[in-house]
This record gives sequence, structure tokens and C-alpha cells, in this order.
Amino acid sequence: MKYLIVIVVVGAVLWSMFGRERRVSAPPPRPAPPRLPVNMVACAHCGVHLPQTEALFDVAGRPYCSEGHRVGGPR
Repeated sequence: MKYLIVIVVVGAVLWSMFGRERRVSAPPPRPAPPRLPVNMVACAHCGVHLPQTEALFDVAGRPYCSEGHRVGGPR
């Protein structure tokens, strides 16, 4: 009989510890705001497309993907 009481007490303690975690949950994460579209440009040397914000431009305004291609000039 005393083992039954011990088992019930231990079960109640475990239920109170782990039962609360299941009931109290964090709110679902909010979705990230959508990103605005970015203009894509083609490298004047190799033709690869890249975002305009990452492009390097020469004095004539032509976009390049890297400093080496900017120095190499257009093809």
C-alpha cells in the first residue's frame, strides 16, 4: 500500500512538471516581411546576372561582377 502511495505522489510530481510544459507553449513565430525585388544586371564582360546592388560600375555606367572583369573591360 505504501508503494502505491509513493508511485501516485511521484506520478503527480512528474505530471505537474512535464504537464505544464505542454500546456504553456510559445506563440508561433511571426513570418518575416517579404523582401522587395532587386533589379538584376548582366556583367558587361562575362554576361553573368547579379543584383544591381552588388555590381561594380565603370565610368560609362556598365555593370561588372568583379574588379577583374571591370579592369578587363567589356567584350
